[in-house]
Amino acid sequence: MTDRSIRGKTVIIAGGAKNLGGLIARDLATCGAKAIAIHYNSAASKADAEATLAAIRAAGAKGVAFQADLTTAPAMERLFSDVVVAVGRPDIAINTVGKVLKKPIIEISETEYDEMSAVNAKSAFFFLREAGKHVNDNGKICTLVTSLLGAFTPFYAAYAGTKAPVEHFTRAASKEFGERGISVTAIGPGPMDTSFFYPAEGADAVAYHKSAAALSAFSKTGLTDIEDIVPYIRFMVSDGWWMTGQTILVNGGYTTK
Repeated sequence: MTDRSIRGKTVIIAGGAKNLGGLIARDLATCGAKAIAIHYNSAASKADAEATLAAIRAAGAKGVAFQADLTTAPAMERLFSDVVVAVGRPDIAINTVGKVLKKPIIEISETEYDEMSAVNAKSAFFFLREAGKHVNDNGKICTLVTSLLGAFTPFYAAYAGTKAPVEHFTRAASKEFGERGISVTAIGPGPMDTSFFYPAEGADAVAYHKSAAALSAFSKTGLTDIEDIVPYIRFMVSDGWWMTGQTILVNGGYTTK
């Protein structure tokens, strides 16, 4: 039977320096991953990346980090190529990259739309493309999207709208890569208690989000805590391999499809 455990596996995590990506990296290291390559976007995240690398290495895994803006196909190609040279072909590829914009449609500029599309849709597409080329047979690929894909709400058209294509990318990739035993999934957290959430929200919206989930009263913050998402990622890239082509909303009852 094929080994579905994380022990001895090589992992690449886009957006793996901090917040959810950093916690995933730490978690998979403690689960016995052999090597973890983390990506971070800019020099502003370098210190976070170094802290995450230290934790990975302390857990006994090899850790490497690469800085890149992943909004072009050549940049994504370079990232995967550099990872293969540094630690070998990955068994697990996780993409946590994303950008939030909360704004009425009539106020969104073309430049803002293009930026959102490049970060949320284009980079996800080319991450899947390169993962399909480089991930080992029987590997796992997981992309972070958003529970807003199941919501009926204003002001998030550019955010949820540019995450929405990832659902179909995931379905298509699962069919195309399935003959190699590769599972492909997407996880949609609810509003998360991270540094990305608060700048986009006013006080009234924060209060609403902290009370909107069915299980809000049992969360540390009322929001989705990153610690609540990590076990689902861990499962989907190990024993949960049989679920593929799916977008799974993990949000404590915030919304559903």
